[in-house]
Amino acid sequence: MENLEEIIFQIILHGGNGKSASMEAIMAAKQGDFTTAREKLKEAGDALNEAHHIQTSLVQKEVRGERTEVSLLMVHAQDHLMNAITMRDLATEFVDLYETVKQSGGVRS
Repeated sequence: MENLEEIIFQIILHGGNGKSASMEAIMAAKQGDFTTAREKLKEAGDALNEAHHIQTSLVQKEVRGERTEVSLLMVHAQDHLMNAITMRDLATEFVDLYETVKQSGGVRS
C-alpha cells in the first residue's frame, strides 16, 4: 500500500495535469481549434476524475474511522485539486464562448 505522501502527490499530479489540459483547451479554442479544445477538456476531466477518486477513497477511509493526518501537504493537495476543478469549469465556459463568438464571425485569431 502506498504511504500517505505518495497518495497526496498523486492528487497533486492529477490535479496539475487537469489544470494544464484546461489551459491547453482555452488556447486551442482561442486559435479556433475546437476539436482539440474539446479533446483537452476531456483529458482534463479524466485527470480530475482520477484525482477525485483518490480524494474520495481518503474520505471513505475516514468515514470508516481510519483517521488521516491533515498536513500542510494534504491541504496543498486539496487546494490544488479544487483550483484545477474550477479551472476546468471555466475552461469549458471559455471554449463554449470562443466557439459561439467564432460562429457569429466575431473572433479574429
